[in-house]
Amino acid sequence: MSQSFYNESSSNQTNFIQQHSLNHGGHEMMDMHEAIGEIIAGMNQAIILRPQVKDQELLNILDRQYNFTLGMYNTIVESFKTGHDPSVPTGRYQMETGNDFKYGLTPGQPKKPMQNANEINDEAISGFLLGAQKGAAKCMTAAATETTNPVVRRVVADSIPNCIEMAYELSIYQNKHGYYQVPQYSQQDMQTMLNAYDTTSNPLH
Repeated sequence: MSQSFYNESSSNQTNFIQQHSLNHGGHEMMDMHEAIGEIIAGMNQAIILRPQVKDQELLNILDRQYNFTLGMYNTIVESFKTGHDPSVPTGRYQMETGNDFKYGLTPGQPKKPMQNANEINDEAISGFLLGAQKGAAKCMTAAATETTNPVVRRVVADSIPNCIEMAYELSIYQNKHGYYQVPQYSQQDMQTMLNAYDTTSNPLH
């Protein structure tokens, strides 16, 4: 009788786990597969590109971001598979650079596609890495809005700011080295646009 009770308890526990691990809607499943696939593609791209990096600063960024993304990936996959809180919670990516952008355009050679693989350089590599982070952020945003499992929704939503931060770090690197220029409007147009809105204090009661 004790053995029967044990089996019944074990069965109930298994059913409970299965119930939570299968607590996903159809749209969620498809968007999560796309988001996780996007993260994997970005990580694979970093592995392929790493031996081609010349600049030590870019190499440091690549390594930091890859190692952080690896942990983020494991956390997302675990919560997706189990439906429960992951054993390692969502972290927070910390940039090791400033937030200063250089504004304005400097004339230079027009950009064009590479003619062969030997033309790969740090500008192209940082652009690939930036594109991967932007793509992951977009896919995870879409997935978070389609997710019915509350744990997965929270884990994915909490991971999006990290992709944004890593993309921001790469854009700062590109701007610093002249790969990514930031145009501005005239001072008058900037002031006009900045003053186009005002705050209000009219809450509903």
